[in-house]
Amino acid sequence: MTITLFIVIITVGISIAAFNNSTLLNKLILWPGYMTSPNEYYRFLTSGFIHADWNHLIFNMVSLWFLGGAAESILGSGVITLYLTGIILSSLPTFLKYRNNTHYRALGASGGVSSLTFLFIYYAPWAKLYLFFIPIGIPALLFGVLYLTYEAYMAKKGGTTMNHDAHFWGAVYGIVYALITDPTHGAMFFNSLMHPSF
Repeated sequence: MTITLFIVIITVGISIAAFNNSTLLNKLILWPGYMTSPNEYYRFLTSGFIHADWNHLIFNMVSLWFLGGAAESILGSGVITLYLTGIILSSLPTFLKYRNNTHYRALGASGGVSSLTFLFIYYAPWAKLYLFFIPIGIPALLFGVLYLTYEAYMAKKGGTTMNHDAHFWGAVYGIVYALITDPTHGAMFFNSLMHPSF
């Protein structure tokens, strides 16, 4: 069993359990206004294993399956470190932004998935990505630029139930993680940018 498949199975199991148990959901969810002591900081991680509904869960798990597998081929077992720290660190800006709002809550694996996605983009900027709503593959680099632009805009605009801050910072963290774990690859990345291959 691959690490990616293991994460998918665990996440699906916990998410389904939380669908039918509001007590469990409230125990695991990221709840900045409620996290007034370190005893509640476990929520930075556990919130990444629950989802709002079936559509949210399926979208994240399909993305995790494909991009997690690609990231696993690059990092091996290190993919789990990137994924889990991606969930935690992408939640920090949300926590800081909403720590005085007792009504705001957030959940989902998107921060971790974004981290895996952008690690892959860093290593293979010209690879084709196939999205649910786009029938043809688009270069990973183009997707990355559009994704970051959109998420930054929506995070600033606000007014939605989606945690765009986690999406954006998870993506940034994926690139930072790649640079930290293999600083020598920076030159290869820029060389790849100068030599497009479609």
